[in-house]
Amino acid sequence: MSGDDARRLALEVLGRIERDGAYANLSLRAALDRCDLDRRDRAFVTELVYGTTRMRRACDHLIDRFLHDDIQPDVRTVLRLGAYQLHWAGVPTHAAVSATVAVAPRRVQGLCNAVLRRVADHQPTWPGPAVELSVPDWLIDRLVADLGLDDALAALTAMNRPAPAVVRDDGYHQDRASQLVADLTGEGLIPGGRVLDLCAAPGGKATALAAAGASVVAADLRPSRLGLVAQNANRLGQAIVLVAADGRTPPFRPGSFDRVLVDAPCSGLGVLRRRADARWRGDEADLADLALLQANLLTGAAALVRPGGQLVYSVCTVTEAETAGVDRRFREAEPRAEPEPIGRPWRPHGDHGSGGLLLPQDLDSEGMAVFRYRMS
Repeated sequence: MSGDDARRLALEVLGRIERDGAYANLSLRAALDRCDLDRRDRAFVTELVYGTTRMRRACDHLIDRFLHDDIQPDVRTVLRLGAYQLHWAGVPTHAAVSATVAVAPRRVQGLCNAVLRRVADHQPTWPGPAVELSVPDWLIDRLVADLGLDDALAALTAMNRPAPAVVRDDGYHQDRASQLVADLTGEGLIPGGRVLDLCAAPGGKATALAAAGASVVAADLRPSRLGLVAQNANRLGQAIVLVAADGRTPPFRPGSFDRVLVDAPCSGLGVLRRRADARWRGDEADLADLALLQANLLTGAAALVRPGGQLVYSVCTVTEAETAGVDRRFREAEPRAEPEPIGRPWRPHGDHGSGGLLLPQDLDSEGMAVFRYRMS
């Protein structure tokens, strides 16, 4: 497949993301599954789709200064694709311009050629870090307020780089931060100890716990997502019990588990490198609704832990509302929960510093927060 065809495929996926609101990872996977790209070209298309999606706001800043009229969305997508190659992907100028123009609609190839040549010659100046780092204003304001300026900018910078590939010993691809959460949940558990993963899909933590010798029950709200857990468990040869259930009202006997993990749905603002389009979905108002859901999941899970057992709460985000705020709300509602310290490599986090926080720049991993409670 030629470079033009690879860019054409990337442009097709970008169009679905922009026009139809499709999820980047799902659209890209479907497109790659039905093409005959070799490994190198697949990697190139993946970078073009994820990189252009991540850097959308910065790309717009580069191209808008050379546009005098409004352009149609499909033309803007072509120009973003070219701008990303020129300023972030390291593609030589001639190849970036000529190959991108070749996949543009014929009626605007002249315009795209003129604009991209000017973008190539332009040394950008940025009106502020939100544009340079290509995030909505609310997001950078929220992270600066929660983390401080230096850590917020470093986190966003790290999440604009491609995610490193991390593979467990059993061949499962799982980020290091997620592996650390699974390790923490299983720490000190006797072989055969009963563990409930309450929001288990796609099954990375559940399979890791099963591999460590736990007897695992994996629950999730949607049966379709439980299917992902089943696929991963079968591929890895792990026996896991699957239950479709609403974690806020879980259908299990009180005190029936040694450990319960609540890896809760969240804003995903710690995994923007892997979820390229997450920064453009939702807004700050969503955080309060998510925090309420997370607290309700924790409350539902608490009764399932036997006396002396442990409850673990984790989220792949770094906002105060979804981490320390949920911890505070839960402890006020559940006096039986005694926080237990997390330790290195986690940063102390929360009101008492007993929770843990990993920022993407700490281990070149996902951003993640975790809290662990001993239930009396």
